Amino acid sequence: MAVFTPVTLQDLNPLLAGFPLAPATAIRGIGSGIENSNFFITVQEKEYVLTLFEKLTFEELPFYLNLMRHLSGKGVKVPAPIADRTGRILHTLCGKPACIVTKLTGDWLPDSKPVHCAQVGAMMAEMHKAAQDYPMSQPNPRGIAWWKETIPQVVPYIPKDAAGLLQAELAYQQAFQQSPVYHRLPKGPVHADLFRNNVMFDGDTLSGFFDFYFAGIDTWLFDVAVAVNDWCINLETGELDLLRVRAFLDAYHAARPFTQDEASSWQATLRSGALRFWLSRLYDFYMPREAELLTPHDPTHFERILKLRIMGPTPALIV
Repeated sequence: MAVFTPVTLQDLNPLLAGFPLAPATAIRGIGSGIENSNFFITVQEKEYVLTLFEKLTFEELPFYLNLMRHLSGKGVKVPAPIADRTGRILHTLCGKPACIVTKLTGDWLPDSKPVHCAQVGAMMAEMHKAAQDYPMSQPNPRGIAWWKETIPQVVPYIPKDAAGLLQAELAYQQAFQQSPVYHRLPKGPVHADLFRNNVMFDGDTLSGFFDFYFAGIDTWLFDVAVAVNDWCINLETGELDLLRVRAFLDAYHAARPFTQDEASSWQATLRSGALRFWLSRLYDFYMPREAELLTPHDPTHFERILKLRIMGPTPALIV
């Protein structure tokens, strides 16, 4: 999250007049992340999260907001969009699409341990099951179509060996996604960006997942791989930590058992998760947008992770 569009209380409170809420008494920008303008707003000593969408359109946003409402309604710990008095959850503020959602308790964990990884794995499985009957559909917005479109844009900025690795991995992933086993993988709505800073813990207890604005329909295994590539690694080297990987996968499997096809696709999917975030970090690093609060991520982190996942071995899925 970041702040691209400043918002004041004078901007916000006319919008809040249409909600079953009192006027806000404080607003402060949230500086992490790179896609939207985000703020904590205080209403009668309770905090909510206000988001202004800088890229997503009014036509695209119902998928994300209604997914959050669907999951929240099924008891999954995610922010719930707040409806105004007419029932609408998508609004306009400062010329941008906007929403207000409940704020999760606690904070994100910079240092994950097996006990945390197990809770994230279990809740991810429950989230996947809860979303199976979600009626709306859209492809993963940062899936293979986006990779094919974006790689030519970043190649001119990077060394030849990095460009060669990007192009070779894209070819590998295209072949994988055309294979029969890939088409048998269980699919549904996925978060697709479940890094440590998108999960809240209250002490050592998981209090919820948030920031669903990269969600889409993809393999459930891709969601698992993205999370494992962040939650279960040595952040300095990118190497997988066996105890954390095992805790995550075992907890997920207990709630939603992996299939044999998923087991045979695990290394390829870990590679796809690494490729997706290496590419997006390259794109954001070399083609940044102006923001009041913005810290671009280091692209080489996921370049290292991709190289490690290509070399393997990786801890096996249990089926």
